[in-house]
Amino acid sequence: MLRTGLLGVCCLLGGTLSLLAVNAQTNISQQARDLHFNSIVVDTHDDTTQRLLDPKFDLGARHTDGSVDIPRMREGGLDALFFSIWIPGTVSGPAAVQRALTQIAAVRETVARHPNDLVLCTTAAEIRAAKKSKKIAVLMGVEGGHMINDDLANLDKFYTLGVRYMTLTHTVNTAWADSSGDKPAHDGLTPFGKKVVVEMNRLGMMVDISHVADKTFYDVLATSQAPVIASHSSCRALCTAPRNMTDDMIKAMAAKGGVIQINYHVGFLSQEFQDAQNRHPEIGKQIEAESKKRCGDNEACQLIEADKIVRDYVAQGKLPRVDWTKIVDHIDHAVKLVGADHVGLGSDFDGADMPYGMEDASHLPQITNALLAKGYSPADIQEILGGNTLRLMQDVEAVARKMGGK
Repeated sequence: MLRTGLLGVCCLLGGTLSLLAVNAQTNISQQARDLHFNSIVVDTHDDTTQRLLDPKFDLGARHTDGSVDIPRMREGGLDALFFSIWIPGTVSGPAAVQRALTQIAAVRETVARHPNDLVLCTTAAEIRAAKKSKKIAVLMGVEGGHMINDDLANLDKFYTLGVRYMTLTHTVNTAWADSSGDKPAHDGLTPFGKKVVVEMNRLGMMVDISHVADKTFYDVLATSQAPVIASHSSCRALCTAPRNMTDDMIKAMAAKGGVIQINYHVGFLSQEFQDAQNRHPEIGKQIEAESKKRCGDNEACQLIEADKIVRDYVAQGKLPRVDWTKIVDHIDHAVKLVGADHVGLGSDFDGADMPYGMEDASHLPQITNALLAKGYSPADIQEILGGNTLRLMQDVEAVARKMGGK
């Protein structure tokens, strides 16, 4: 999730949105369509959770804003989605724990309200079973270790409630780990931070290194007995955003069985967009201020309004246009580095600015179509779409069993 600077997902009128979805589907070859909908498509990072806190929001209805709802997930063949449990890193202590628990409850309640479409899953086997039963697997990831309030008991509590990964930091340092968005304070992981990683291994919770500082990443690799995940990161060689991974980091993570899940945020996909952000930081501040002016403290509303403002800036020529094909460029770069067995999808839907042509989940078959056109084998595409994530989950589960975990 992005909560500072430029935010946005395309917000369109209902008729236009439906037309875009239809057009996207008609541009997909029959081979790609068959492959996509016969695969298990997994997205490891989505921020629609913030919208679930609004009692008026119905995930079962098609919406004219945002990126994710059940109709558009069905349309795009999205079989499994990790809903992000996110609290700003500036919120700490018991308040952060309680707000995380509130979001976890909102996800679980949403599943309960839509039993014909959704099922709460915690294992790779359960995701496969959900696919067979034609239901969408709902999973959860905690985005920021500050939410455990420096207490492993809270980590255990989150796991018991269904959380299956934790991003060790968000945009600021925790008391035990350095973030890529903050000045180094710990030289990576502290001794307690290493205990957190070991406990996650024991529980069977994936260690997520998106958002962490480079030194923290290498400390995690040296500490973790299980492969790790970058739930929503792209390639720094193509875009120098510090949230992206260097080639050496991608190779090191893959060597231990990990998976990089490509993020769709335009600021992580496009160097041109990143450069524009760096040259004109006032634009991000203007967008953030205007969205808060329109929405007050309503974070879900801020996202939607920021979406509109960002697209307006692109239309006015203040920011460069970024097309969805950049996602494929990052996938391809990572595959060329480490092979197709270590790359997946982590969209950041409803938490970041989506590129043109990937406004919502209904457009996902385009990725399959593009990879086929580039000469990828159907087997490799299935791994990228979700097979690699399932394998990683199984590996993490196996390590937990060896350690005597849950």
